[in-house]
Amino acid sequence: MTKTALITGASRGLGAALAVALAPTHHIIAVAKTTGALEELDDRITAKGGSATLAPMDVTNADAMATLCRGIYERWNTLDLWCHTAIHAAPLTPTNHIDPKDFARSVSGNLTATATLIAYVAPLLGASGQAVFFDDPQAGVKFFGSYGSTKAAQIALARSWQAETVKTGPKVSILTPPPMPTATRARFHPGEDREKLTDPTIAAKAVLAQL
Repeated sequence: MTKTALITGASRGLGAALAVALAPTHHIIAVAKTTGALEELDDRITAKGGSATLAPMDVTNADAMATLCRGIYERWNTLDLWCHTAIHAAPLTPTNHIDPKDFARSVSGNLTATATLIAYVAPLLGASGQAVFFDDPQAGVKFFGSYGSTKAAQIALARSWQAETVKTGPKVSILTPPPMPTATRARFHPGEDREKLTDPTIAAKAVLAQL
């Protein structure tokens, strides 16, 4: 029986690379807001001999995530792997100039959505599944107030779940991938020499090796 892997934030970067890397062994459930990018991902997965279910949804929409997880249960009953790569990257700004709307979107996308997804996905993973979160330790770095604080809160939430499930499952992993030439990083580090960064395909293989 083919295993299933849910990738939230699958349209580009590490999420897309993980989806392609997992395609030979897992049916991919790819979640992202951009339909066109998901269709391109589907072509890459098909070229690998894999299959995918595309879910053009916003992870901050709790009703959409409930519908997604209900659909997973009705079709497959369980889920083997969840990789959460979706992130909201607010513009860099001095802390005393943080835009309230940007901060609210950071809280919604990086923290609230993660808490909602954990509640919905946990029953699908059961005792034997695995959830994977990706740290990007920018807490306390100047101008990273919105992103750094909400990303740190997301990982704190994941660490609590990790501690709670040691004996009962699912297995919760928190990994720190190397810097990659993603669109998010380009916003934070304009002008950076991207050739020195790790290609997401290589990073994805390293992630799967750790799992």
